[in-house]
Amino acid sequence: MYDLINESFTQARELVMNAMGALVAEGVFPAEAVPAFNIEIPADSKNGDVSTNAAMVCAKPFRNAPRKIAEAIVGKIVTEGSCFEKVEIAGPGFINFFYNKGWYASVVKAVLDAGADYGKTEFGKGKRALVEFVSANPTGPMHIGNARGGAIGDCLAAVMEYAGYEVEREFYINDAGNQIEKFGKSLRLRYMQICSEAGQAIVAKNLDLDAFCKEIYGEDGNRPEFPMPDDVYLGMDIIAHAKNFFDEYGMIASAQPEEDCKKALVDYALPKNIQGLHDDLAKYRIEYDTWFRESTLHNDGSVAKVIEQLKASGYTYEQDGALWFKTTEFGDEKDRVLVRDNGIPTYFVPDIAYHYNKLAERKFDKAIDIFGADHHGYIPRLKAAMTALGVDAKKLDIVIMQMVRLVKNGETYKLSKRSGKAITLNTLLEEIPIDAARFFFNLREPNSQFDFDLDLAISNSSQNPVYYVQYAHARICSVIKKLKEEGVEAKAFTDEMAEALNTSEELELVKLMATLPTTINDAAKAYDPAKVTKYAVDIATLYHKFYNACRIKGEPENVMQARLSLSLAVKQIIANILGMLKINCPESM
Repeated sequence: MYDLINESFTQARELVMNAMGALVAEGVFPAEAVPAFNIEIPADSKNGDVSTNAAMVCAKPFRNAPRKIAEAIVGKIVTEGSCFEKVEIAGPGFINFFYNKGWYASVVKAVLDAGADYGKTEFGKGKRALVEFVSANPTGPMHIGNARGGAIGDCLAAVMEYAGYEVEREFYINDAGNQIEKFGKSLRLRYMQICSEAGQAIVAKNLDLDAFCKEIYGEDGNRPEFPMPDDVYLGMDIIAHAKNFFDEYGMIASAQPEEDCKKALVDYALPKNIQGLHDDLAKYRIEYDTWFRESTLHNDGSVAKVIEQLKASGYTYEQDGALWFKTTEFGDEKDRVLVRDNGIPTYFVPDIAYHYNKLAERKFDKAIDIFGADHHGYIPRLKAAMTALGVDAKKLDIVIMQMVRLVKNGETYKLSKRSGKAITLNTLLEEIPIDAARFFFNLREPNSQFDFDLDLAISNSSQNPVYYVQYAHARICSVIKKLKEEGVEAKAFTDEMAEALNTSEELELVKLMATLPTTINDAAKAYDPAKVTKYAVDIATLYHKFYNACRIKGEPENVMQARLSLSLAVKQIIANILGMLKINCPESM
């Protein structure tokens, strides 16, 4: 694996420590323990390529001014054999290192040699991670929140794979519990309405499905002839399922007992909804390793088993006929009900059983969930349950995702015309390119709110970040094609070519190229794919800047070849990043 930034940090630390050791041996500094010190990339490149505050943190143990300490350390540093050309002191005692030409050459070589593997690291090597995301309620279509969650979850999984983890993607299907009961009730009510005299009058009009649903639905989902209670789903998708069931089976189910009728309708509609989730997510370029059904936890006894395990843990008690979990002992604001007084477990119990399955039974090293902001308070409860069950709660990580505001012409945009219903994933992908959706939803860290500009997402301009990055790749492809037409082929990059890279645009580009492995590790640590999209925009920006400042064609051979190799390396990096994010990487635009 190529991580030349980390290697340079290691070299800088060794040079400083060796210098300190020599100074202590000579009696210049007392033999005191050296405090931890930072090695970092300074914000301003004028302050070197790598910088350390070692002299400042040693002021107390060495009983000397930081500047004096820095001068003594620098006086003992020998850069020969390292990746540094020189070392300088700045301000109160910062020690700044500057790369030599050999280091720049090694970066370009590393990218070209590694090819499609450049950027991959071993940060998570040997560890298994399960990323669970979207997990939308199967009783209806996916909304805009699921669109962001899908992009974040899938791209986070890809980042973690790049960081060396063995990753699995999982969708948790809530096919049991209250929402399925509500789904069945909603379907039956709409079905019975269709079977009614008023419903049959509409059936007789032979309307297409969309028009039929709109007529039954009314203006707000509650047309007077077809009243609906508050505790049901009012979406037109419910009417569509009921109408399709009617078209296939007629009125036969209307004569059945209520529970039998509801079951027949759920058995008919739920598989279609789940298939719809499959199809919409596949269109969004998301493929899961596992679709995990909640019902399996009830059917295989896992829910009952976890209740008994929690009882045995000593963290439960009975009150008013219900079974309670002592979550207050883990910092929660109040205890939580596990089993209601009617003997039915709350939704919390299968969630506990599901996460126990992930960590204790399937033994993932990391279980990562992408949750909406409204689930923030749920996290400590879930971690408390894991601890009570003897599972290391640190293995469970929750990424909180904020909602996104869609904006068009500077105003909040609602795609639905009826009663403010949620914007669906499918509708969004009809409005904007999939590339833009996946990139835009990862432009900010998950826990940040931002406006998704629909006009910008479809624009072919440098203001559109995904277009800007793709155009950088296409521009490089165009350069290579034109040179090839003139008989110019790229040669193997050499140290001599590196000597020709002298402009600030060239050197800054190489330094940024070297940071990709570090960026991947940082994104994996923070569970934040936005670090990678930001990197992609940054490298495209520096390439466009380089392209405008540094000619390739018509320059002396060594300069032309050096810049051509630099372009090929940037092309490879952009292709790697966009491939990781499942975004198209065009060769012409």
